[in-house]
Amino acid sequence: MTDKVKELVSKCLKARDMAYCPYSGFPVGAAILTAEGAIITGCNVENASYGLTVCAERNAIQRAVAEGYRQFTAIAVTCDVKDSFVGPCGACRQVLVEFGADWIVYLTKPDGSYKETSLNELLPHAFTPKHLEKK
Repeated sequence: MTDKVKELVSKCLKARDMAYCPYSGFPVGAAILTAEGAIITGCNVENASYGLTVCAERNAIQRAVAEGYRQFTAIAVTCDVKDSFVGPCGACRQVLVEFGADWIVYLTKPDGSYKETSLNELLPHAFTPKHLEKK
Protein backbone atom coordinates (compact mmCIF):
# COMPACT_ATOMS: atom_id res chain seq x y z
CA MET A 1 0.00 0.00 0.00
CA THR A 2 1.45 3.37 -0.97
CA ASP A 3 1.63 6.13 1.62
CA LYS A 4 -1.11 8.11 -0.16
CA VAL A 5 -3.47 5.11 -0.24
CA LYS A 6 -2.70 4.41 3.43
CA GLU A 7 -3.54 8.05 4.26
CA LEU A 8 -6.73 7.94 2.17
CA VAL A 9 -7.92 4.74 3.91
CA SER A 10 -7.00 6.11 7.35
CA LYS A 11 -8.89 9.34 6.75
CA CYS A 12 -12.02 7.56 5.54
CA LEU A 13 -11.96 5.43 8.71
CA LYS A 14 -11.65 8.57 10.87
CA ALA A 15 -14.47 10.25 8.91
CA ARG A 16 -16.73 7.26 9.66
CA ASP A 17 -16.21 7.99 13.36
CA MET A 18 -17.70 11.47 12.82
CA ALA A 19 -20.93 10.18 11.21
CA TYR A 20 -24.26 11.39 12.56
CA CYS A 21 -26.47 8.32 12.23
CA PRO A 22 -28.89 8.12 15.17
CA TYR A 23 -31.62 6.44 13.08
CA SER A 24 -29.82 3.73 11.12
CA GLY A 25 -26.83 3.23 13.38
CA PHE A 26 -24.88 2.71 10.13
CA PRO A 27 -21.87 5.08 10.09
CA VAL A 28 -20.12 5.62 6.77
CA GLY A 29 -16.94 7.55 6.01
CA ALA A 30 -15.42 8.65 2.71
CA ALA A 31 -12.17 10.29 1.69
CA ILE A 32 -11.60 11.70 -1.79
CA LEU A 33 -8.18 12.21 -3.35
CA THR A 34 -8.04 15.26 -5.61
CA ALA A 35 -5.84 15.48 -8.70
CA GLU A 36 -3.78 18.03 -6.74
CA GLY A 37 -3.12 15.49 -3.95
CA ALA A 38 -5.48 16.92 -1.32
CA ILE A 39 -7.71 14.58 0.66
CA ILE A 40 -11.26 15.73 1.46
CA THR A 41 -13.42 13.70 3.84
CA GLY A 42 -17.11 13.27 4.45
CA CYS A 43 -19.43 11.23 6.62
CA ASN A 44 -23.10 10.42 6.44
CA VAL A 45 -25.42 12.90 8.15
CA GLU A 46 -28.90 11.57 8.83
CA ASN A 47 -32.07 13.54 9.35
CA ALA A 48 -35.38 12.73 11.03
CA SER A 49 -36.92 13.38 7.61
CA TYR A 50 -35.07 10.45 6.04
CA GLY A 51 -35.05 11.86 2.51
CA LEU A 52 -32.83 14.71 3.68
CA THR A 53 -30.05 12.37 4.80
CA VAL A 54 -26.73 12.93 2.99
CA CYS A 55 -24.38 10.02 2.31
CA ALA A 56 -20.67 10.23 3.15
CA GLU A 57 -19.59 10.13 -0.49
CA ARG A 58 -21.88 12.99 -1.52
CA ASN A 59 -20.89 14.94 1.58
CA ALA A 60 -17.21 14.58 0.63
CA ILE A 61 -17.70 15.52 -3.04
CA GLN A 62 -19.76 18.58 -2.08
CA ARG A 63 -17.08 19.69 0.39
CA ALA A 64 -14.40 19.21 -2.26
CA VAL A 65 -16.32 21.22 -4.85
CA ALA A 66 -16.98 23.95 -2.28
CA GLU A 67 -13.22 24.13 -1.72
CA GLY A 68 -12.61 24.57 -5.45
CA TYR A 69 -11.67 21.04 -6.54
CA ARG A 70 -13.12 19.56 -9.72
CA GLN A 71 -10.73 16.72 -10.62
CA PHE A 72 -10.44 13.56 -8.57
CA THR A 73 -8.42 10.36 -8.81
CA ALA A 74 -9.63 8.13 -5.98
CA ILE A 75 -12.09 7.64 -3.17
CA ALA A 76 -12.00 5.36 -0.13
CA VAL A 77 -15.32 4.37 1.46
CA THR A 78 -15.92 2.49 4.70
CA CYS A 79 -18.74 1.39 6.95
CA ASP A 80 -19.02 -0.97 9.93
CA VAL A 81 -19.65 -4.15 7.90
CA LYS A 82 -16.78 -6.46 8.83
CA ASP A 83 -17.36 -9.48 6.63
CA SER A 84 -17.70 -7.90 3.18
CA PHE A 85 -16.69 -4.88 1.12
CA VAL A 86 -19.54 -2.39 0.71
CA GLY A 87 -19.69 0.10 -2.17
CA PRO A 88 -21.39 3.46 -2.55
CA CYS A 89 -25.15 3.54 -3.16
CA GLY A 90 -26.43 4.20 -6.67
CA ALA A 91 -27.11 7.88 -6.03
CA CYS A 92 -23.54 8.40 -4.83
CA ARG A 93 -22.13 6.54 -7.80
CA GLN A 94 -24.05 8.87 -10.12
CA VAL A 95 -22.83 11.98 -8.27
CA LEU A 96 -19.22 10.77 -8.37
CA VAL A 97 -19.31 9.96 -12.11
CA GLU A 98 -20.32 13.59 -12.75
CA PHE A 99 -16.61 14.30 -12.20
CA GLY A 100 -15.26 11.44 -14.34
CA ALA A 101 -15.55 7.68 -14.46
CA ASP A 102 -11.86 6.78 -14.16
CA TRP A 103 -11.61 7.04 -10.38
CA ILE A 104 -10.02 4.30 -8.31
CA VAL A 105 -12.40 3.18 -5.56
CA TYR A 106 -11.10 1.60 -2.37
CA LEU A 107 -13.84 -0.34 -0.60
CA THR A 108 -12.58 -0.46 2.98
CA LYS A 109 -13.42 -2.62 5.98
CA PRO A 110 -13.19 -1.33 9.59
CA ASP A 111 -9.85 -3.12 10.07
CA GLY A 112 -8.31 -1.04 7.24
CA SER A 113 -8.21 -3.85 4.68
CA TYR A 114 -9.50 -2.80 1.29
CA LYS A 115 -10.47 -3.96 -2.17
CA GLU A 116 -9.52 -1.82 -5.17
CA THR A 117 -12.05 -1.35 -7.94
CA SER A 118 -13.06 1.53 -10.19
CA LEU A 119 -16.03 3.79 -10.66
CA ASN A 120 -16.33 2.39 -14.21
CA GLU A 121 -16.76 -1.09 -12.73
CA LEU A 122 -19.26 0.09 -10.12
CA LEU A 123 -21.37 2.10 -12.59
CA PRO A 124 -21.10 0.63 -16.10
CA HIS A 125 -22.94 2.46 -18.89
CA ALA A 126 -23.20 5.57 -16.70
CA PHE A 127 -25.20 8.62 -17.69
CA THR A 128 -22.58 11.36 -17.83
CA PRO A 129 -22.33 15.05 -18.83
CA LYS A 130 -21.21 13.99 -22.34
CA HIS A 131 -24.71 12.62 -22.93
CA LEU A 132 -26.07 16.16 -22.62
CA GLU A 133 -23.77 17.63 -25.27
CA LYS A 134 -25.64 18.94 -28.27
CA LYS A 135 -24.77 17.18 -31.51
